[in-house]
Amino acid sequence: MKTRMIAGAVALVVSFTAGAGTAAGWWDKPRPPKPGTVVPALPAGQANPMIATGVGIGANTPVYKTSGIGPSALNTAAPAGSEASYIDTAVFPGGTLPAGVTITEAQGINVLRRIGENLAAVGLSYADVYTMRVFLQNSSGAAAADFAGWNRAYRQYFANTDLTTGKYVPVPLGSAPPAKPFVVNKSRPSRFALEIENLPVAGWLVEVEVDAAYPTKQ
Repeated sequence: MKTRMIAGAVALVVSFTAGAGTAAGWWDKPRPPKPGTVVPALPAGQANPMIATGVGIGANTPVYKTSGIGPSALNTAAPAGSEASYIDTAVFPGGTLPAGVTITEAQGINVLRRIGENLAAVGLSYADVYTMRVFLQNSSGAAAADFAGWNRAYRQYFANTDLTTGKYVPVPLGSAPPAKPFVVNKSRPSRFALEIENLPVAGWLVEVEVDAAYPTKQ
């Protein structure tokens, strides 16, 4: 499988996990995060960053790693193996995309819903994710992968709260006015995103794998 690194496409972001404390402090001290905790390092002066500088993982932190997960073929009205067949019809009835919603954005939402189901099956949630790896393929006829569409999908589930006020930050779906995100979540996982020449399943434009930390018992 060939990969191509796209300028500006690699992003390192960080998350809050239950029991992980706050973003302040561990990198300014000569000791690592407490055992069993995950602590983010966030850029200063940003109320709602998507990209951060890293994440500290304390010793003996129990973690869960998913396999690569792609979108499920839920749109049976579209030809099998087509890009449109991976539109989640629970979100987009009939497989019809609203104005401005790209096929990559729709598939990204599909993938992230499957990620949520995978996490829930082992007692975890989006809030527990601390690392994410994203592989994108350009859609049919496009010269490059749709990073903007992917990022809109991502913000529906991650990094969509104001760290100062704690309130959610509205997120656009396609070209619609920004609205409440699908899942309000302050987590900002460490993340990279790469354009891939070929994903392993015909019609896939997005594949994602995540690492999550089991919450520390209080």
